[in-house]
Amino acid sequence: MGGKMWLPFPVLLLSALPAALLRGAAGFTPSLDSDFTFTLPAGRKECFYQPMPLKASLEIEYQVLDGGELDIDFHLTSPEGRTLVFEQRKSDGVHTIETEDGDYMFCFDNTFSTISEKVIFFELILDNMGEEIQGQEDWKKYITNTDVLEMKLEDILESINSIKSRLSKSGHIQTLLRAFEARDRNIQESNFDRVNFWSVVNLMVMVLVSAIQIYTLKSLFEDKRKSRT
Repeated sequence: MGGKMWLPFPVLLLSALPAALLRGAAGFTPSLDSDFTFTLPAGRKECFYQPMPLKASLEIEYQVLDGGELDIDFHLTSPEGRTLVFEQRKSDGVHTIETEDGDYMFCFDNTFSTISEKVIFFELILDNMGEEIQGQEDWKKYITNTDVLEMKLEDILESINSIKSRLSKSGHIQTLLRAFEARDRNIQESNFDRVNFWSVVNLMVMVLVSAIQIYTLKSLFEDKRKSRT
């Protein structure tokens, strides 16, 4: 689209910083997040693994978008194999944990279903992964003279972090809204098919009943007496 994009003032102010300082500002990494949608066949179980550092934050949110009664079994285990979360027949869920060093496993279990496959959406949000703090420390060595700036570099950093956090939240909310929209659309389409099916059934029953009534009324007025000669 050919529209204009207006940037907040702290971002515009970065254009006045030295090139070396801009390289340091590039180290302000946002929280890592990713989402995935997949189809889980009936009677199957699917597991995923996420490596995490020590004292980071792992948030998992999932939704069943389509299939059956919109339910799934979910469990999350630690690197040592301890069960952290175990849910049965849930349509959605949100879980946040402080992590240890190792690979976390989370599984979606559809083995209880023998017919219905499920369309599942999940999103991972990883915070405090250890890169942001290092990036914030790196830019300080490029500072030589801050008098040319009316705003302190600490204030710029705070503004950048605030913008980053709000953009991350906006992206997260938009992703969830798309998932909700997909699930609602699937429910509406399923209801539409059910309404059409039962409408056809009712129409056939009405036609059959009308035919039976016509036949019954016609038989009542027929003269079945045989004439003798």
